[in-house]
Amino acid sequence: MALKQYDADQASRLMANSAKPVYLKLRDLIAAAIIEGTYAEGEMLPSVRALAAEQGANPLTVAKAYQQFQLDGLVEVQRGVGMYVAVGAAAKLRQSERQTFLAEEWPEIRARIERLGIEPTSLFDADLV
Repeated sequence: MALKQYDADQASRLMANSAKPVYLKLRDLIAAAIIEGTYAEGEMLPSVRALAAEQGANPLTVAKAYQQFQLDGLVEVQRGVGMYVAVGAAAKLRQSERQTFLAEEWPEIRARIERLGIEPTSLFDADLV
């Protein structure tokens, strides 16, 4: 299963963030796909070469992104076969992403909401824009 099945708009937004190194962008893309169930627990991830070709990245860059998942215990490697999403990986990633969002992104977003005078309850109103 390729990341092409993952929402192309979301993938483009994740990869467009120029402030991050490419391997971290790829890591974020794969993490989002695991959290959203594109890659379920026990399912094989695309090979390094396949993902590199699909994303137009260097295979060494993809390998570096995958290596971090392996170090974090989020994937299991079967030599000669491939990498599989570890049991509990989605929950671990969701928790980690939640902590990062609340610590790093949310304070900036909240400050901008206040600066723009947006009523927080109106953010869930479909007619806001």
